[in-house]
Amino acid sequence: MTTPPDLPDLPDATDLPQSSLVLGAPVTAVTVLEDRAEVERTVSLVSSALTPGVHRLRLGPVSPLVVDHSLRGELVGVPGGSVLDLRVVRRYTPKPPVTSSSSSDERSDVPDASDVSVVERRVKDLSQQLRRAELEVDRLAAHVAVLEQLLVDVNREIAESAGAGDAHPERWREALTRPEGEYDRHDDELGAARRRAARLKAELIEAQEALEASETAPMVLTADIEAVLEIPEGGAVQTDLTLRHLTPCTLWRPAYRATLATAFSAGEQPTLRLERDAFLWQRTGEPWTDVRVTLSTARPARAAEPPFLPSDVISLRDRSAEERRTVEVDLREVDIPELGPTLGETATLSTLPGVDDGGEARRLVIPTAVTVPSDGRAHRVPLGETASAATVDLVCLPELSPLVLRNVRFRNDSGVPLLSGPVDLVRDSAFVGRGELRFTAPDAPAELCLGSDDAFRAVRSVQESTETVGLSGRTVRSRTVRVALTRFAAEPGQEASGPLRVSLRERVPVSELAEVEVRLDKDGTSPQPDALDADGIARWELDVRPDERRTVVLRYDVVAARSVSMTD
Repeated sequence: MTTPPDLPDLPDATDLPQSSLVLGAPVTAVTVLEDRAEVERTVSLVSSALTPGVHRLRLGPVSPLVVDHSLRGELVGVPGGSVLDLRVVRRYTPKPPVTSSSSSDERSDVPDASDVSVVERRVKDLSQQLRRAELEVDRLAAHVAVLEQLLVDVNREIAESAGAGDAHPERWREALTRPEGEYDRHDDELGAARRRAARLKAELIEAQEALEASETAPMVLTADIEAVLEIPEGGAVQTDLTLRHLTPCTLWRPAYRATLATAFSAGEQPTLRLERDAFLWQRTGEPWTDVRVTLSTARPARAAEPPFLPSDVISLRDRSAEERRTVEVDLREVDIPELGPTLGETATLSTLPGVDDGGEARRLVIPTAVTVPSDGRAHRVPLGETASAATVDLVCLPELSPLVLRNVRFRNDSGVPLLSGPVDLVRDSAFVGRGELRFTAPDAPAELCLGSDDAFRAVRSVQESTETVGLSGRTVRSRTVRVALTRFAAEPGQEASGPLRVSLRERVPVSELAEVEVRLDKDGTSPQPDALDADGIARWELDVRPDERRTVVLRYDVVAARSVSMTD
């Protein structure tokens, strides 16, 4: 098949000669998603002196974690220019040696002493020590051999003289004492020298194995980007190439710091300063130095299809006579969001939670350039701060805690939504704990608990009794809850303040069946609650003065019909 005459022949990109010049592709901007990042690189082609035509360039080094199918490029400043092909080339290369820079006055042909590895110097030192130890062993072995031969000759001479009847014990004793002493001394030194030589030999073998292991360094995975560009005739050569791709091993999470600037007291309007921060993690293999960072809650890896719903078969059957006569009732605990799960609670999570963006993708731009090394550690960067007027309420939940908590209510005046995240709580320049901020839309109310008021303490006791009415067969379970709220006196030297209002909350069970009735005993309850909502939360607004104790008694009855079987 021949090529039609109206179609020009384009050169194959693989047949183009690759330039020996490696152009750097630094990271200039990053959009960090929930579990990955979109990286933007800018390659300056000003110094490459590109002529019109097709060119094949090598860009890098880049992170080996580049997602190949997400790689795309664009030529900026070249009308009609295009990027024909982009691909990531990965290869294993030896780890580059770490050498120290020498001064300018030193000779370049003289190796620096600091370039010699510690293991290599140890091998050399151990070899010299072993050589000297072996020479010492040979010298002592020669001395021991000479002394041993001398003792043999002396013993033979003594035996011959004794056989001939020429006995001289004193002279024999003097002739044997000195050689035997020298023989023992040199024999001990020879044993010590042999042990030292054996130890040095073992250390030398170990050092040589370590040297061999260090010389065979593991290969390192590196990556480059090969780009095929087309520069039109008459096109400008001073241009930039912009590359974008996805990279895993990076994520971000929101974090906050709430500071109650003004201590709570009667007649004052507290101010809450909320600092919005973000934690960044990245282990892509290359550092981000002075890059523009944008935070996004988009989830490109999550499928847009709804989950598969299996069939749920519901069948009906007639109840038995026993089931129609008996109604089983279970007492269950239900968390009420209005109670504020952030009051005095600190969530302990074994895994990092996701970003709660309220169901809509959000973008947060960090105002300044950011530097994030590739170390896998958390790096905190500021996003901004706002100061809002706050309302501080003293809340007491005796069933959960004997403390009186400072519940701070404020509005989101930042103009951006507040994503769910942990909050460092600071009051009067003191760290009081860590809480959690739920998703809050702009200009929406929010709540935080900034520790407890140590001037208060609550003591709670519960009494319960159960009886069965003989005629009707009903079961009546009575419960009396007594709460003693105490405010301690002011410390010496402190001015005693007026009364403080504490919102004390207790709960009353709520029945969902007509056979079970919950009755509030107004005669046994003192004082009467200021409010009792549909969820069974009774609230008292108590004004407590210094060195005063207020007692609240709550009594209610749970009445069950004869056919009800109550279990806890």
